[in-house]
Amino acid sequence: MKKLTDFPYAHVLVLGLAKSGTAAAKLLLHNDKHVRVNDVKASEDDEIVKKLIKTGAEVIVGSHPLSALEGIEIVVKNPGIPYDNPIVKEAQKRNIPVITEIELAGNIVEGPIIGITGSNGKTTTTMLTTQMLEASKQGVQIAGNIGTVATDVASTLKPHERLVVELSSFQLMGIQTFQPKVAVLLNIFEAHLDYHGTFANYKEAKSNIFKNQDSDDYLVYNAEESVVVDAVQHAKATKVPFSAKRRMENGAWADDRSIYFKREKIIDLAEIVLVGEHNLENILAAVSAAKLSGATNEGIQAVLTTFSGVKHRLQYVDTINDRLFYNDSKATNILATQKALSSFQQPTILLAGGLDRGNGFADLLPYLNNVKTMVLFGQTKEKLKELADEADILSEQVDDLESAVKKAYEISNPNDVILLSPACASWDQYRTFEERGDMFIQAVHTLM
Repeated sequence: MKKLTDFPYAHVLVLGLAKSGTAAAKLLLHNDKHVRVNDVKASEDDEIVKKLIKTGAEVIVGSHPLSALEGIEIVVKNPGIPYDNPIVKEAQKRNIPVITEIELAGNIVEGPIIGITGSNGKTTTTMLTTQMLEASKQGVQIAGNIGTVATDVASTLKPHERLVVELSSFQLMGIQTFQPKVAVLLNIFEAHLDYHGTFANYKEAKSNIFKNQDSDDYLVYNAEESVVVDAVQHAKATKVPFSAKRRMENGAWADDRSIYFKREKIIDLAEIVLVGEHNLENILAAVSAAKLSGATNEGIQAVLTTFSGVKHRLQYVDTINDRLFYNDSKATNILATQKALSSFQQPTILLAGGLDRGNGFADLLPYLNNVKTMVLFGQTKEKLKELADEADILSEQVDDLESAVKKAYEISNPNDVILLSPACASWDQYRTFEERGDMFIQAVHTLM
């Protein structure tokens, strides 16, 4: 395990275990720091707690006592813990820095970091970029919000290897010096306001990805998103725009036939497997990040002619009696569902609903032209029924996703698309969007 090179804190509180907290605690202990761990859900009988105590950590479980801050110089917070947590608020009151483990990962990485964020498309862009570099014979590893803890990966990264890391707004709020060589900002729209409080706070968190960059670094950004263009206007990095609508002399762009990077043709659109207008933006961002990091055109082409999508993100599942089933469980907000609906021209049965965060769904109205029926479930099914009535679309209300799949199949016709794109988080009925997507896949396979 590697050594922290610029971390002048001897007494550290790790707030929240889970994957990132556990990895952070292990790294800090390896670097001879005095580590105190506090987790409200863990118990003294948990194996990881026993291991941490055995390796020298002090562990407090079951509550969040303010005494946990006694003698602490910095807090490493699990990204999911909100900033209104009593310990976090008290730490800020005492001017104790609060960071996330991505800051530690950035500290120990010797090679270039490619950081990717946005309200939608992060995972697809992260995987595309990584695979393009791999296909170009470049040393690379992948980490971050995609499911692999960045400090774990960074600890084993070789000096010549690049780290491609997917970054959430939760992670980006807690950085001090984190500085990617290439930062990618895909889009910014209203999301996670229950966590951030205001859109301005959310936008600021996303913009943290480039706040420490300088002119030797690159900032890849969406030139067609006005909020993004506004956010990057004072960035110090070398800006590399991308656009699916117009020519970009200094970035990636597409016309109606091909994709280009600056003046160089990369690939014809007809050769690309991945569908959807939003995925074209993800591809352009990935091409930019990969080219700036040493990828070859051959490597990029090899990926784009084979990559068919990420699980739970407009994922083709199966065709049953000429009905096409697509799993877009990752569509936990309205924009994601808008983009999913824009990807299909044929008659569509939309499966939607989930956690009620207090928002309405009127912004979906212009995207329902091809939707013939909506099958609705979860806390928001009444709100979505109002949308269906306004659009003069038939709707059915069911108890859960399994029932939704059965109902959709019953009312479908040959050549219909049956699309799960909930426009809501999953937490009212399912622990994660992955669990919800897996339930959809299982229900589709049960139909057979």
